[in-house]
Amino acid sequence: MEIAIIDADLIGRKNHRFPNLACMKISGWYKQQGAQVTLKQDYLDIDLYDKVFISKVFTDTPCPGEVLTFPNVEYGGTGFFYDKAPKLSDEVEHSFPDYHLYDDFVKSQLEKGVKKSALAYYTDYSIGFLTRGCFRKCAFCVNKNYNRVFSHSPLTEFVSTEHKKICLLDDNFFGCQNWKNLLTELQETGKPFQFKQGLDARLLTPEKCQILFSSKYDSAYIFAFDNIEDAASIIEKLKLIREYNQTIVPVFYCFCAFDRNDIWDDDFWLSDIRDLFLRIKILGSFGCLPYVMRYKRYADSPYKTIYINAARWCNQFSFFKKMNFTEFCAKSSKSYAKVVENFLLKFPDFTDLFSTIHFRKERITYDYRNL
Repeated sequence: MEIAIIDADLIGRKNHRFPNLACMKISGWYKQQGAQVTLKQDYLDIDLYDKVFISKVFTDTPCPGEVLTFPNVEYGGTGFFYDKAPKLSDEVEHSFPDYHLYDDFVKSQLEKGVKKSALAYYTDYSIGFLTRGCFRKCAFCVNKNYNRVFSHSPLTEFVSTEHKKICLLDDNFFGCQNWKNLLTELQETGKPFQFKQGLDARLLTPEKCQILFSSKYDSAYIFAFDNIEDAASIIEKLKLIREYNQTIVPVFYCFCAFDRNDIWDDDFWLSDIRDLFLRIKILGSFGCLPYVMRYKRYADSPYKTIYINAARWCNQFSFFKKMNFTEFCAKSSKSYAKVVENFLLKFPDFTDLFSTIHFRKERITYDYRNL
C-alpha cells in the first residue's frame, strides 16, 4: 500500500520549523501495517497513491481546495476545522510517532545551508501529550469545548531513546489531578523537557514551583497572561515564582485584539491596547518577557500600527529589555514614530505606558510587596 502524507504547514508557511505530530503518528501506524509511506512536499500526482493524508495546524495556511475533493484524500487538523477537528482513531492516536518521517526534509534543508539548530524539533526532541484538555473555556481557544484536563499518553508512547530532549504539547498540564506523578516521571527520564504551549501560571502552588523549578528544564519557562482581569492572580503567582527562582526570565504569552463582548468599537480598541500595555508593565516589573500574540482582527483596528509595533517591540526581547515603546518606534521608522506621536497627542494618558522601559534587570532586589 502506498501512503502519502502532506504536512500543509510545511508547504504553505515560510520557514516552518516544527513537525506535525498527527502526521508522524499516521506514518508510524501505517508503517507498522507494512505500508510504504512518503512525506510529500507538494500537491502533485495525488492520484498515484492509495491513500493521501493532509494535516494542518494553522487556519491561515493555504491548501488548494481541489485537492481535498480527491476520493483517496483524507484531511484534518485544527487548521481545517479549528475546535471541531475530528480526532484520530484510538489506534493511530496512541501509536508511536514515526520520527524519521521528516528525514529527507531535514537533509534537504541542511544542504541548503539551514542551521542544524533551526531543525532541532525534527532531530532532537520526542514530542507528545501527557495530558489533553482544559477547563478555562476561553472563547478564542481551540480547546474551548473541553471541560477538564485528563491524562492522555504515557511517556513510553512517544519518548524515543534516539532523542535527547522532550517537548510536551499539553494544553493545561497543571490542571490535571495527576500532575505530580507525571512531572516526577518526566524528571526520572533524565532528559531536559519543555512545555511548548506554556503552563497556566494561575495554577502554580509552592509545591508545583518547587518541583518545576528543580527540574532539568529546556528553554524558557512559558506561561500566559491573556486578560488584565487576572492581574491580581498573576501578580501573586509572579511573587511566588520569584520566591523559588530569582534568576530565570520567564516568557508570558499576551493575547490581544480579541473582543470577548463582540462589539469591536473604538472604546474596545483603546481599552484593549491599554490593558495590553498594563500587562506588559506588570510582567516587565518582575523581570519577565511578554510575547504579544494578536488575534487576526487586529488588522481591522484603527490602531493596527500600534498592535503591529507592540508585537515587534516585545517579541524581539533584546529591544524590549533596553528601550521603551516610543523609542523603539522612533528607531524603526519615521512613519511609525509619527503614528505614536499622533496617538499620544490624542490619548496622552498612554504616555507613561509608552515611554517607560518596563523590564527590570535588578529582579533580586525588588520589594514585590509594593507592586
